[in-house]
Amino acid sequence: MHRRIALVWLVVCCLSATAHAQAAAPEPFFQVRAVGELGFLDVHSNTVRYGRTGSIFRFTEDGGQDNLLPFTRLSLELAWKGRHTAVFLYQPLEARGETVLGRDITFFEDVSFPAGTPLNVRYAFPFWRASYLYDFFAGQEYELSVGASLQLRNATTTFTSADGARRWSSRDVGPVPILKVRGRYTFGSGVWLGLEVDGIYASGGLLSRDNTADSFNASLLDASARAGMRVTPQVDVYLNLRYLGGGARGTDEAEAAQGPGDGYSSNWLNTATVSLGFLYRLPVGN
Repeated sequence: MHRRIALVWLVVCCLSATAHAQAAAPEPFFQVRAVGELGFLDVHSNTVRYGRTGSIFRFTEDGGQDNLLPFTRLSLELAWKGRHTAVFLYQPLEARGETVLGRDITFFEDVSFPAGTPLNVRYAFPFWRASYLYDFFAGQEYELSVGASLQLRNATTTFTSADGARRWSSRDVGPVPILKVRGRYTFGSGVWLGLEVDGIYASGGLLSRDNTADSFNASLLDASARAGMRVTPQVDVYLNLRYLGGGARGTDEAEAAQGPGDGYSSNWLNTATVSLGFLYRLPVGN
């Protein structure tokens, strides 16, 4: 009997030691993480204006874009030494609408769509973003990371009458520097809470197509709160609430010289998303 008790005690001690060693095992020296989100996006407001005397066009009210939109986000994270992380993200964002204008819409004085015009509207703002983060806590329980991002915007806005007789299109491609912070706390059960913010405010030509423009004001905020859990050593699932918005307002001297119009433009977007996310860890080295 005593031998059996001693044997059982030895087995329990060995299992406990093994479990403790696995729980305390450090993160791999290098790790790849694939992250994805799928949900819906609600456009709270989205306005554009071309020309100081141009009309303010509200996509949700004037453009028939008042439905929920599908939301997806994909990113790849490369982490090393437990503190450093590089993030590569792609965010598609596109909305289309069909409507009949209830009022006259004018851009740059010489481009107009009269009231009663059947109108097709497209607003697209997909972007790519590369980020670097440094974590002050080199462990799995806590994360407090700060860093910076560089975003490449790829904006297109198109207004087309249903008969194709009238069209106005604006396109804009350019880099956007951003500050970034990310935090996370993991409970002993594997449940965790997280927060991630990318944001910038700038004036002058920093975020405009023409870097000599000194009258631009621009901002961007991508902020999310999430709650999740680790379901396997490799996989996390989570619920994410996100605000994504920003815009720019000002005069581009290069466009003013080239025409049409005075080079003034304004665009402000405010959205909220609800999504389910997953994270998959692929250890590459120890």
